[in-house]
Amino acid sequence: MAPLNDDDIDDNAPPGFEPSRTRGPFTTHNGPYFHKVTDEGFWHGFRVRKRHCNSHGILHGGMLMAFADGLCGTAVWRETQSRAVTVRMNSDFLDMGRPGDWIEGTAKVTRAAKSVAFVEGTVTSGSRTLLTVSGVFKLFRREGRSS
Repeated sequence: MAPLNDDDIDDNAPPGFEPSRTRGPFTTHNGPYFHKVTDEGFWHGFRVRKRHCNSHGILHGGMLMAFADGLCGTAVWRETQSRAVTVRMNSDFLDMGRPGDWIEGTAKVTRAAKSVAFVEGTVTSGSRTLLTVSGVFKLFRREGRSS
């Protein structure tokens, strides 16, 4: 079987996922990304393309980290309604993704204080956990909010 080319990979997101269209330029360039929101939470996802891989033909760790950073940022926004920037992210790479794999993840705020939020997230492909992360995010002060 010949290796997959990006042109051979259909993004075909699983049911419930829809294209994400409100991403910044960096994330839009690296996508396409998809999202799903239910009463149980939210998920982001993408289909691995060759351009997402390293020289070994597996999903690049930097791509996974950028994806996880977006997950954590979304969790912070959903919990605090504040924009935030990443202060620190710790990661454990547990498995690998390959071209054609569907990757999805979710995150949750474990604690939010006045100026920071603490987040944990998981990135999977099927039943395999590829990455777990924890992070600290600095919250921007919302307009009209007293300090």
